[in-house]
Amino acid sequence: MTVIAKWIDLTKRWRAETRTALCIACLALPLAGCTSMDLFGGSEKVDRSIATGTVPARNQSETSLSDETTVRNAVSSADLAKMGASSLPWANTATGSAGVVEAIREDHDQGRTCRAFRTTRHSYEGIAIFAGQTCMTGSGDWMLTAFDKQG
Repeated sequence: MTVIAKWIDLTKRWRAETRTALCIACLALPLAGCTSMDLFGGSEKVDRSIATGTVPARNQSETSLSDETTVRNAVSSADLAKMGASSLPWANTATGSAGVVEAIREDHDQGRTCRAFRTTRHSYEGIAIFAGQTCMTGSGDWMLTAFDKQG
């Protein structure tokens, strides 16, 4: 009788160990596809020409000109009588930049209308403050005559 009891204990232990090993294998097997193990020297098959996580570089002058045009359009289309002392937000969806025009001052100098302004620009490069001026040309279009980064 002792022999049978020992045999049953060994069988139970073996079944428990087998179940544990099978559970570990079932959990580890799906994860094997997530790893890259070069056991047989197949690394020359890897395509190294693909770069992930990179964003194509945008020309700095393109970004600046696009933002300058957006700010010019915001400043030139602002109704200063209704705006009063409030700020004027702007956003450029093409570059992802945005900002707030804090002050617009209109002058009628030398027979033409100009608007001087200060604005912030929030972009991927950081936050900056700009001072600018846009003036109306003889044809009625607005032209940006100054857009200078401050400090």
